Amino acid sequence: MGRPPLGVKPTMVRLTEDVRRRIVALVGDNRMAAFIREAVDAELERREKLSRKPSSKSPDDLANVP
Repeated sequence: MGRPPLGVKPTMVRLTEDVRRRIVALVGDNRMAAFIREAVDAELERREKLSRKPSSKSPDDLANVP
């Protein structure tokens, strides 16, 4: 009996060895996928919040937000 499905689709992400090492140092090998999912969710929320704010920037400027 395994765990229930997470409702996620596998997606390949290429990371530098340094980034992988830093993630593993923080969360360990077994939590890397969860860390990346959480980081992506947080960044999406941040950018979506920025795009909803009234701004004098054009939509093209928002697409290039780091």
